[in-house]
Amino acid sequence: MTSVNHGRIVTLTANPSLDRTITLDAALQPGEVQSAASAREDAGGKGINVARVVAAAGVEALAVLPLAEEDPFASALRASHVPARIVPVEGHVRANVTITDPDGVTTKLNLPGATLSPTDVDALIAAVVQASEGASWLVLAGSLPPGAGDLLYVEITRAVRGRWGADAPRIAIDTSGAALRAVVEGSSPDLIKPNDEELAELVGVDLEPGADLATAVLPVARALVPAKVAAALVTLGADGAVLVGADGAWQATPPRIRVVSTVGAGDSSLAGYLLADVAGEDPPGRLRRSVRYGAAAASLPGTQAPTPDDLPAGEVVVRQLAT
Repeated sequence: MTSVNHGRIVTLTANPSLDRTITLDAALQPGEVQSAASAREDAGGKGINVARVVAAAGVEALAVLPLAEEDPFASALRASHVPARIVPVEGHVRANVTITDPDGVTTKLNLPGATLSPTDVDALIAAVVQASEGASWLVLAGSLPPGAGDLLYVEITRAVRGRWGADAPRIAIDTSGAALRAVVEGSSPDLIKPNDEELAELVGVDLEPGADLATAVLPVARALVPAKVAAALVTLGADGAVLVGADGAWQATPPRIRVVSTVGAGDSSLAGYLLADVAGEDPPGRLRRSVRYGAAAASLPGTQAPTPDDLPAGEVVVRQLAT
C-alpha cells in the first residue's frame, strides 16, 4: 500500500485561462473609451490558483492541466513557478478578462476553453490518477471545457478512489452548476467550496434577501452535510466564510482590508483551508486560515497568489454556529 504524503496537494484545472487584469483609475463607463491605469497577465484557472498559493507557502503542489505544446500560456505557467503535469491537447487556452476600478468593483469576461476530444478526456483522467499517488488532497476545480461533459469530476473521483482505495487522497471540489450537482449526487466528495449563490443553486433554494448570510446558508449546507458531502466551506465575500462539517459549524469574519481585486479570492480561501488541514489544525483553525488567505488575495491586484507575507495582520473572528 502507498504511504500518504501529508504535505502534497494535487490540483486539476481542466479549463485553464490566461487571466488578463485591467485596472482603471475611474469607474467603468460602458460604451465609452477609457484609459487603463495598469494591466497584468497571470496563468489562471481555479486549480492553478490553488496550486500557486500552496507552493508559495512552501508546501508541495502539483498542477495537472491540458495544454498544447505551442500555447503562449506555457510561458505564463512557467513564470508562476508551479510544478505542472501537462496533458498534450489541440487548441489554445482561453483568455479571461477582468476589469477592476478604484473601489474594487470587478467586471469579468470569461471565454470558452478549447474543446477536448474523448481521447483528451481519457488522457486527463489517467494523468490525474497517476499524479494522485501518495497525495493528501486532490482539488478538482473550475468550469469544465467543451467536450468534457458534466460528469468529468465524477469520473475522476471514481477513477482515483478505484485505483488507490484507502490510500486515495481526500477530494475537494470547487465548481458550480451541473458539474457541482453531478459530483455531489454521485461521488460523496470530502469537501465542496461553493459561494453562497452557488450553494443556493445547488440545493435549489433562494436565500432570503437581506438576511444574515451565515444564518441563511447554514441550513442549506446542512441539507448536504454529512449526507452527501463530508464538509462544505461556503465563502461569503466580505462576510467571510462558513464551514459546516459533521461535528459542527463555524463562521469566520475577515480582518479589515482595502479590496483591490476579488478575482481568485475564493481559490485562495480553499488553498488556505488545505494548508491548515495538512498542518493538522482543527476546523476553526482551518476556517480562520481560509478567510485570512481569501482576504489577502482580495487585497492584491489581478490573480496574484498571496504568500504568507501577504496575510493581513488583523484578527479573524471565528464563532461556532448553533446547529
